[in-house]
Amino acid sequence: MSHNTFGHLFRVTTWGESHGPALGCVVDGCPPGIPLTEADVQAFLDKRRPGQGKFVTQRQEPDAVKILSGIFSDERTGGQVTTGTPISMLIENVDQRSRDYSEIAQAFRPGHADYTYFAKYGVRDYRGGGRASARETAARVAAGAVARKILQGVTIRGAVVQIGPHAVNRERWDWDQTHENPFWCPDAEMVSVWEEHLEKTRKAGSSTGAIVEVEASGVPAGWGAPIYGKLDAELAGALMSINATKGVEIGSGFAAAALSGEENADEMRMGNEGPIFLTNKAGGILGGISTGAPVLARVAFKPTSSILTPRQSINEAGEQIEVRTKGRHDPCVGIRGTPVAEAMMACVLADAFLRHRAQTGGGAHAPGR
Repeated sequence: MSHNTFGHLFRVTTWGESHGPALGCVVDGCPPGIPLTEADVQAFLDKRRPGQGKFVTQRQEPDAVKILSGIFSDERTGGQVTTGTPISMLIENVDQRSRDYSEIAQAFRPGHADYTYFAKYGVRDYRGGGRASARETAARVAAGAVARKILQGVTIRGAVVQIGPHAVNRERWDWDQTHENPFWCPDAEMVSVWEEHLEKTRKAGSSTGAIVEVEASGVPAGWGAPIYGKLDAELAGALMSINATKGVEIGSGFAAAALSGEENADEMRMGNEGPIFLTNKAGGILGGISTGAPVLARVAFKPTSSILTPRQSINEAGEQIEVRTKGRHDPCVGIRGTPVAEAMMACVLADAFLRHRAQTGGGAHAPGR
């Protein structure tokens, strides 16, 4: 199985399966001399960790990270820094229940990758989906924590903006609220609506979709490359690689199709520190290169495919069957998908920063100077 690595200069390889003994990642290309401890990584893993409420999977995984290589404890300074060599990180699985999947060992679950993995490889790990499981995203979050250490001055934050048919009111948007509720919701009045919706969904053994918005502020102008190295294209590809994603928008996204040229053009004025964009329909990227405005993307997550309602399917023998999925599953994967989207944004931006620095020295040309 190939294609387990992404990035160019900042390269991430993830490994491991949902019900294997462990999973993890190798981060290659991180510059030397950057302070990095397991606590730096653990802080972000804890945001994604399962079992933290009734509206996420009840699988109890501490997701305790171990850094196996790529760091050095300098007794002279008392600090721990990266060495420039590959950073290998390991996260053990401790609460697998493979028996929950014994009944579907030969069955293809609708909405899952069971059939496509079988069609391609002729073999598949049916225990929680194996490599196709969202459990793999823990390794991405660990890699994203390293990427954030490279991105000094850049703030990356995410929010859930819609669950099922219920979207936030942007006039009530408050980033601080995302840390005050279990849904990463920036609209305090929407929390109770989502709670009621998810409670009905959970009790019915069903699932619901969500939209996550992720923003990176402090990204200077100049990151990304024209034509085939566009920052928005690489960001869209990274976000689309997250499990259960079915759509990505940059800036206004699909809504731009309904705008006029006058409405869509982000007008500019000159500020003390450089150009100021009066709007950000472009999502902080023009021609594949960052503008200096916040980089903004939205990710659509489909409803969790694991549901209790029987669905028509087939098995490996080609027989027609009905399938219902047991086990512990998120009724809405978008909730825990938020820190994963943040991590992928961080990895893409860290790579873009290192490539920009390698090609140009890292500077940007300012108008009027």
